[in-house]
Amino acid sequence: MAKLKDTTVKIIFDLQRQLLERIDEATATEAIIFEQFGENEETIPELEQLQTVRERATTSYSRLYTLLLRVYESQPLATSAILKLLENSVEQAEATNAAAKASVQDTKRNWNVS
Repeated sequence: MAKLKDTTVKIIFDLQRQLLERIDEATATEAIIFEQFGENEETIPELEQLQTVRERATTSYSRLYTLLLRVYESQPLATSAILKLLENSVEQAEATNAAAKASVQDTKRNWNVS
């Protein structure tokens, strides 16, 4: 049976939760900036950056979900290729999460929103 270590699954689920938090935070920040300042020359780059953050976090979340499902659907064992792809996706998602968090925090600081 194709099965991952509990610690690996926990890491993936925790990372998915964090990515959902980044998506929520980017969306909320975008809405606040739009409501308070509107869409103009100054806000458009920031609003686009927040949209990019949301899209990247969503892509990473979806990739983790899909690969984790593929591993558990693999019988009798997951291939080394899919396991390597999952490992690389976890690393990429961790980097995306960190970058997204920093980007949203910078945007909040720049516009003095919380």
